[in-house]
Amino acid sequence: MVIHREKPYENGMNMIVRDAGNAEGMLLDFGILKLAENEIWTDSSNKERAILLIGGNVNYRWDGLERQATRQSCFDENPEALHVPAGKHVELSAGSGGAELGYEACANKRDFQAVYWSKSDIRNDVFGANSLNEASIRTVRTVFDGDNAEFSNMVLGEVINHPGKWSSYPPHDHPHPEIYHYRMFPQQGFGVSFLDYEAETVRDKSTCLISPEKTHPQVAAAGYAMYYIWMIPHLPDNRWLPSTRCFRDEHEWLLEKDAEIWPERSYEEVQ
Repeated sequence: MVIHREKPYENGMNMIVRDAGNAEGMLLDFGILKLAENEIWTDSSNKERAILLIGGNVNYRWDGLERQATRQSCFDENPEALHVPAGKHVELSAGSGGAELGYEACANKRDFQAVYWSKSDIRNDVFGANSLNEASIRTVRTVFDGDNAEFSNMVLGEVINHPGKWSSYPPHDHPHPEIYHYRMFPQQGFGVSFLDYEAETVRDKSTCLISPEKTHPQVAAAGYAMYYIWMIPHLPDNRWLPSTRCFRDEHEWLLEKDAEIWPERSYEEVQ
């Protein structure tokens, strides 16, 4: 399921996914927080939350602490995010030019110390390099997952789909639901999201809801870079780890280091 957004976001919280509403079964809430210059927003939700800066200037305040974050480009710079337990009071105020942030939340009864994930804390990986003629090369940024945030009930990261390239590839699935939220560069760009073999166009500000056990490969149109935030909830008896991806048997050969594809691999070889 893809949710499209045609209009600019309004100032304040723009909720896109509510677990008990239009996305029952996602186990996550997701929204876009837009703040005008000098606007203040506060939150003391009874859920675990992560608030990630997509772009602009913002001051995060919690527990008497303060961090100022600036991000000119979500395509070229690592994110920063504040990660807090249920009930923790946070205050955000926008600096010059305002700010836009992604908001992820889920149920979690654990009380943990709030974490500020700075740009230097973000893990960066390049997947798909030196294989398949670079057809699936992409940049994957992991803010936190089951490896570095054992206290959390969710996962947060970003992907940069290089223009004309694939990501979440080869096709894989997992028993966890997942949410993707997209931005395009240039903004009029587009891509395609596949849920199993059903394809749907995604555009700037689209949000894709991925049900459990569905493969979800993505492709960006040639000439357009495609950014998306990816969010996954842990399941009570199955925490999501980087090793959780289950590749479909018929496509697993694409993972081979020296896999040959056409035209290097001739048609006659597979007949």
